[in-house]
Amino acid sequence: MGMNANQLLFFSSLLFVTCCCNGGRILVFPEDGSHWVNMQVILKELHARGHSLTVVRSSKSWYIQDSSPLYTFISVNLTNTEEGSSVLFETLLERSLALRRMTPILRFFEQQKDVMTMLKIFHSGALSLISTMLDDSALMGKLKDAKFDLMLTDPAFPAGVLLAHYLHLPMVYNVRWLNAGDAHMAIAPSTPSYVPMYNSLFSDRMDFLQRTENFLRYLFSRLQEHFVILPIYDELLKRHFPLKSDLLTMQRSADIWLLRVDFIFEYPRPSMPNVVYIGGFQCRPAEPIPTDLEEFMQSSGVHGVVVMSLGVMVTALPKQITEAIAAAFAKLPQKVIWRYVGERPSSLGNNTLLLEWLPQNNLLGHPKTCAFVSHGGTNGIYEAIYHGIPVLLLPLLFDQFDNAIRLETRGAARVLEVSTLTSEEFLEALKDVIKNPSYRSKIQKLSALHRDQPLLPIDSAIFWIEYVMRHKGAQHLYSEGIRLPWYSYHSLDVIGFLLVIIIAVLWATVYLIKFICCTPNRKQKTE
Repeated sequence: MGMNANQLLFFSSLLFVTCCCNGGRILVFPEDGSHWVNMQVILKELHARGHSLTVVRSSKSWYIQDSSPLYTFISVNLTNTEEGSSVLFETLLERSLALRRMTPILRFFEQQKDVMTMLKIFHSGALSLISTMLDDSALMGKLKDAKFDLMLTDPAFPAGVLLAHYLHLPMVYNVRWLNAGDAHMAIAPSTPSYVPMYNSLFSDRMDFLQRTENFLRYLFSRLQEHFVILPIYDELLKRHFPLKSDLLTMQRSADIWLLRVDFIFEYPRPSMPNVVYIGGFQCRPAEPIPTDLEEFMQSSGVHGVVVMSLGVMVTALPKQITEAIAAAFAKLPQKVIWRYVGERPSSLGNNTLLLEWLPQNNLLGHPKTCAFVSHGGTNGIYEAIYHGIPVLLLPLLFDQFDNAIRLETRGAARVLEVSTLTSEEFLEALKDVIKNPSYRSKIQKLSALHRDQPLLPIDSAIFWIEYVMRHKGAQHLYSEGIRLPWYSYHSLDVIGFLLVIIIAVLWATVYLIKFICCTPNRKQKTE
């Protein structure tokens, strides 16, 4: 892997100059896409506090820039990469819509097949990235000499985790998902009787059949973790880490887990001392918007504005669905701002403004905004909660279905099935969200709860990152459970031992009774 001029300059200056700086030296290993959007929020705060940041990125990165005033970057040159984001996510979207049209039982098994396929694709990409780095002895030598104070990483895929352990760095997670599911599963008890699994579409109140399906999903996720994910990294662990190194133990050993969750949105569940909840940390008061957008907002009069965005990964839906949505928008008295990339819908009305990018947080915080149409991404949902804007949800991929269910059960949103969406159905649902005061009342209640905290989530995140740097870790918050094998964690060895004792006692008791009962008979026969 070649080193560019910026990287060489960085390492030279780091070794001879940074010793005079008060800020810490932080190595950042982010994930791409929407994960990078919220990681940048933390990086801005850390940079403002004088910390030196170095970001590891793939040369094929979709969104992580190769230049920034916030950080110096290390660009890893990869040759065997998968297809670009647009092609990959278009394929995933088409498959997701097809799954939604299947019967529940068939969909369940097809989902598991798809999850295994996606896990192989994404984890193979992570393996390629970290393998390229660890095989580059010159780069590893420079990283060791740089003497970083901390690794900040999003562990959705474990490349950053592996690098942190190779460099023996304290580790802080900016995390929501890990391996095959919710990050909670890796560190805290997650009983499937009331903790809904990823993509289950269940709340925490499940009937018997739902609990049965949820348990099966839990079992499948464990099997996928052990038989799909872990084998991918076996050879890498043998080459670069001590004998019997275990990826799961490495993943569970982060000093602090900054979990992108707030329990006004998530369902209550067990936690651990080193888990810090920072859900909605990217939210902030609305700032002024560009003049042309402000004029458009004000032109809506008393009716207000609907904002629609499908996130950074999916820019447009299939044409038939897009035309149905555009036709419904055209019948509204409200104005519409729609983040949209692609061919202009033929049914688009004069009240709808298409933009390739929009200042989502600032628009949601604008007094003219009356509703938000979203795919259910975590960032957008928390911004809607923060600003108290009712939501119409069109979940498309990944955790968006679970996010939609969570907000719907709180009474703050309405959810539609995209695969069978009609213009009439979309229009009716959107009018309901706008006109029914219940949605606005419920989400404003959530907003009040979310804002009523002793410390802003972003301030809490920065405090704990600096805490780990000050104390060179936070191992006193570790649970010993992370070091136990699964059978000991669940006390299966103890249960087995006790069963052996019980069986032995029962056997001895039966034998003794038979011996006592049969002894007189033997005496009589002898006489």
